[in-house]
Formats: sequence, C-alpha cells, structure tokens
Amino acid sequence: MSKNLTEKQSMFLEALFGPAKGNYVLAKQIAGYAETVATSQVVEPLRDEIALRTRNFISENGPKAVWAMMDIMENPTDLGNKEKMAVAKDFLDRAGFKASDKVEVSSSSPLFILPEKKSKDA
Repeated sequence: MSKNLTEKQSMFLEALFGPAKGNYVLAKQIAGYAETVATSQVVEPLRDEIALRTRNFISENGPKAVWAMMDIMENPTDLGNKEKMAVAKDFLDRAGFKASDKVEVSSSSPLFILPEKKSKDA
C-alpha cells in the first residue's frame, strides 16, 4: 500500500481484516508476534495504514448494506427490520452515502415580481 511494510506487519493487517475480525490481539498472535510485544507497538506504526484499509473495507462492504435495505423493501414485515435498516443506514452514512439535506428549487423564469408596497397611511 502506501508504505513499505515488514512481513509481520503485512500478516498482521491481513489477519486484522480477515480471521481476527478487527481484534488487534488476535491479529498480533496470528501474525506471529511474541506475547511480550505490546499491541500498541504493533498498531501505532500502522495507524495510517489501518485507517486506509478501514475506509477500503467500508467501501467494499457497502453493497451489503444496500442489499439489506432492498431485502427490507421486499419483506417489510420481517422481524428485526427496524434494526437492520438502522445499521444499513448508519453504515452507508459512514461510507459517504448520506441522504441529501438540501431541497433544490428551480424555476423556468428566475425573475420574481413582488406586489407594490403600500404605505401605512393609505
């Protein structure tokens, strides 16, 4: 990726996003680090790489969230749909696919004429 990694660092990252499922201690064990090596010593130099791979992981798994929403649309009465929808929505928000908060107004004629302003005396 962005920097030269040692073989153990590469193995740690592969384990972290694979069989360890995000568990730093388990990934460290799978990569073959000694138990005496502090987890922070392994993680700190890889912080930027972990962040990059996390963003990639979210991007790669975004379609699962979309399919979960589609499943809810097709089976709206299934149990747990409310929770599934909340998780899928949050996941997609984190992936950068937030619902639009803007309302776009357009007109064929951008000119708008206000009625004549009348004085208080009239």
